[in-house]
Amino acid sequence: MPPDGVDLAASPAAAPAAETDRPDRPRVIAFVADQDTETALREGLLEAMPQGFEIRRGTIRVAIAALLKMATPQILIVDVSGEDQPLSALSELSGVVEPDVRVLVIGDRDDLNFYRQVTRGLGVLEYLYQPLMRDMVARHFGPLILHRAPLTEGVQGGRVVTVTGARGGSGASTIAANLAWHFGVEARRHTVLLDADLYRGTAAMQLGAKSGPGLRTALEAPDRIDDLFVERAAQPVGKRLHVLAGEEKLTETVNYSPNAAARLLDALRRRYNFIVIDVPCSALPLHRDLLMMAHQRVLVMDPTLASVRDTLRLLALPNGPMQPRRGVLVLNRDNLPGGLNRRELDEGLKMQPDIVIPDLPKVVGHAVSMGEPAVAIRGGFRTAMLLLAREVAFVRLLDSGVPDSAPATGGTGRLRRFLGLKS
Repeated sequence: MPPDGVDLAASPAAAPAAETDRPDRPRVIAFVADQDTETALREGLLEAMPQGFEIRRGTIRVAIAALLKMATPQILIVDVSGEDQPLSALSELSGVVEPDVRVLVIGDRDDLNFYRQVTRGLGVLEYLYQPLMRDMVARHFGPLILHRAPLTEGVQGGRVVTVTGARGGSGASTIAANLAWHFGVEARRHTVLLDADLYRGTAAMQLGAKSGPGLRTALEAPDRIDDLFVERAAQPVGKRLHVLAGEEKLTETVNYSPNAAARLLDALRRRYNFIVIDVPCSALPLHRDLLMMAHQRVLVMDPTLASVRDTLRLLALPNGPMQPRRGVLVLNRDNLPGGLNRRELDEGLKMQPDIVIPDLPKVVGHAVSMGEPAVAIRGGFRTAMLLLAREVAFVRLLDSGVPDSAPATGGTGRLRRFLGLKS
């Protein structure tokens, strides 16, 4: 028991037996304050709870009032956002629930002292702060609901994000290039764009980057890969943005070594915070390996029937070991003349896209032709790309380490600075 005698979570190891002993209790109930949080929870816990679970709208005060009149669920998710005294509210909650309940908390406070007080002092299993991302929920809440150890990437090593188009011309290379530019230039994180199409190098071309023989050498002779090799092979585009790409002759064959992708990604993760990879949709072993080794997949489609079909095939691919949920689905060129409308797309996909980018042929087309980043231009493309960047990057920044030293409480962004959200 914590020193103050309040314990909002039973031992994870003992929880399964308790759950089977009380089949009359709801398994999971969540109380959340807003629609965005509800959406993130539903999407993030889709694989852990495919049958769904009950979500009620309201903060912890609503939860306390409701739980006075109902059976305690086995797992309770509560939202303390906007609460002036969240610790007192959680203590009050402990008085109305059964002692073996397993509690997960969402809030808007981002300092380490609060995290420690909630998880260590009150016995809460996990605390996540806003804005809540789907992948964040899947990575931190999902395993606890399934009684598994949370997925960890380790303190060291960058985050690997693959961007794959359902079909040629869907805009995946443009999105990959702009995502990498945002991370490396605007967010000032050490970033490399890896163009996995050794014969075209389209993503690299959009950043005005030079191609070279380094990528082919790495894939054919992985024993040569080391930190010095990476420094020489990756071409600089900016102070913290590099590109690794090739432009091999169409008459030549690249002899891919089976362990080359793993060796290359290990070396790149030691050097860069983000590795953005433009991966073509193909059955080549290199491309399959990259998709499986990524931490996050981004799937790009356009509003056409053929793209819907191929997107469903991509979504059906098994997740890699570091992927807690399906890839982030991006609908590019929404409202394309002659394309499917949103209702037809949703019916065909049986889901809604996570990110929607409007059809902006003049803005994006001009930027691509000039080798300039379209994400730097205010408008619909930039807005959607910033949402995508937050979706694929936020989890890695939170996962950069377990809190072990607390700064002074108060002020905004202290935990974010500690975890590297600001450089």
